[in-house]
Amino acid sequence: MTQITLQTGPERRRHWSAAAQREILSAAFMPRAVVTEVGRRYDVSTSLIYKWRQQAQGRSDVAFVPAVLLPEPMTASAPPTSPAIVVELTGGTRLTIDAQASAALVGAVLRALR
Repeated sequence: MTQITLQTGPERRRHWSAAAQREILSAAFMPRAVVTEVGRRYDVSTSLIYKWRQQAQGRSDVAFVPAVLLPEPMTASAPPTSPAIVVELTGGTRLTIDAQASAALVGAVLRALR
């Protein structure tokens, strides 16, 4: 014989406190974390974790921003004498790249413009 549990009434869903949501979000989006595994550990669906993250982006107490990694430290350089590369974009925007700019910086800028 099969047993079925029927939940009735208005409170059929679990409610998570803001502190619990923050804890789960921080665990789910740590470096090398797998959201599915964090969801299983806390017994939360993956889609709900992503929904919380989307909602948290509009709040001031939790924020997610893209990280920019620089391969080498930026150093102050002498004022440029003349630009080495000038890129003119539609709309009159002009981008000048100094001759003293590192190869990594020039490559990143050109990849971004592609």
